[in-house]
Amino acid sequence: MVVGDIATGTDVLVIGAGPGGYVAAIRAGQLDLDVTLVEKEAYGGSCLNHGCIPSKAMITAADVAHEAGNAEEMGVHADPAVDLAKMVEWKDGVVDQLTSGVEKLNKGNGVNLIEGRAEFADENSVRVAHGGEGQGSETVEFEHAIIATGSRPIEIPGFSFDDEPVLSSRDALALDSLPDSMVVVGAGYIGMELSTVFAKLGTDVTVVEMLDDVLPGYEDDVKRIVRKRAESLGIDFRFGRTASGWEEADDGIRVATEAMEEEAAAEADGGSEARSASDESSGDEPRGATETFDADKVLVAVGRQPVTDTLNLEAAGIEPNDDGFIETDDRARTEKEHIFAVGDVAGEPMLAHKGSKEGEVAAEVIAGEPAALDYQAIPAAVFTDPEVGTVGLTEAEAEEAGFSPVVGQFPFRASGRALTTGDSEGFVRVVADEDSGFVLGAQIVGPEASELVAEIGLAIEMGATLEDVASTVHTHPTLAEGVMEACENALGHAIHTLNR
Repeated sequence: MVVGDIATGTDVLVIGAGPGGYVAAIRAGQLDLDVTLVEKEAYGGSCLNHGCIPSKAMITAADVAHEAGNAEEMGVHADPAVDLAKMVEWKDGVVDQLTSGVEKLNKGNGVNLIEGRAEFADENSVRVAHGGEGQGSETVEFEHAIIATGSRPIEIPGFSFDDEPVLSSRDALALDSLPDSMVVVGAGYIGMELSTVFAKLGTDVTVVEMLDDVLPGYEDDVKRIVRKRAESLGIDFRFGRTASGWEEADDGIRVATEAMEEEAAAEADGGSEARSASDESSGDEPRGATETFDADKVLVAVGRQPVTDTLNLEAAGIEPNDDGFIETDDRARTEKEHIFAVGDVAGEPMLAHKGSKEGEVAAEVIAGEPAALDYQAIPAAVFTDPEVGTVGLTEAEAEEAGFSPVVGQFPFRASGRALTTGDSEGFVRVVADEDSGFVLGAQIVGPEASELVAEIGLAIEMGATLEDVASTVHTHPTLAEGVMEACENALGHAIHTLNR
């Protein structure tokens, strides 16, 4: 303990108040444990303050503006004006409501809240430095600790987030005026979601991506629909290129890019797919050829990295892996039995709901309950236009796992409800084991895919079969009927599509 520090003790110390940490703290409080939660910035972490919630608020607002101005087919004529500062103010109100709720919930469950930055002093204590000059510090001794410090956007060489024209995803969600043009580096889910937002609000968007397509890791027919819609919004894609730097120009900035070397593209994507993609995207362009794009802003959205470098983990006897993640077992324990790690710091998938579930499990294990993690049905959603929702196994993954997969698919163009919304592009695909009928996974691209995928997640968790889902009466007319129809299609007795 540092001389002059205040020393306190707690049963459970939680570091980080994001969706992994605050859920862990609340659950531990519910289990009558003495809990202390340390947060350096804002309750709710990146998810509530700078990620999931603010981005979805902006996506909703952009959708309203875009749909209002593009509904002539329905007989609606409008020319909406966008006030970005007002839109951001509304978004901030949503964030404030949720983050204040998190603080109240923690207090209501008896959690002791400390504001400051924590780092390990040894295996059973941390030192918390309070923010601001003269705010002091304190030492907290713990029986158990849960690390939930989340992640931060990755910078790339030549693009410092300290430079005003260079935006992180957090910066992009806080702009007070709409840029006329923007270069987005990265076509993963963050890059695609924000590209869609700004394109719908009227910004000219160019996306630079080192691989051959959008949304790495998703199946080709899913990516194709998302890319096609993005292109219809005016988004220009430059695949097989990396961003190498930027400079001031007469009117804005100029972003320099280079065609990927074949070997580098292959290494980035882990195989031959990227090589063929690079060939296709660059055409006759020589490897390493440069191209520049003029813009007002450049948004760097190439991924996120775990925040483990501020914790002095060495003092706790914990060593992150080469990617910076803390390795854990199925009970969220680190190599030290009394120290747990949850959320983004504990590895992929870096999803808020995965972190929250890990937080619950960690708290319950500490309380002596027989909790463990089950990753078979963790859904993922991309809030592009249209949305993507996935859970469980794809057909290829099911084959690789030794199943005999059977697939059923239902196109939204056959859905009465989808047609009434004016949004009928995409499909529901369900994967099951042909021998047992057990539902193994789903890939949905289309309206409300993020919501619809929850039904298949529940089916997987419960060990439901295709017959269980297909025989469940679904409300008409709803998009959820598509899930039922896809299961019927897999069984060979679909009503509203031709069976295979």
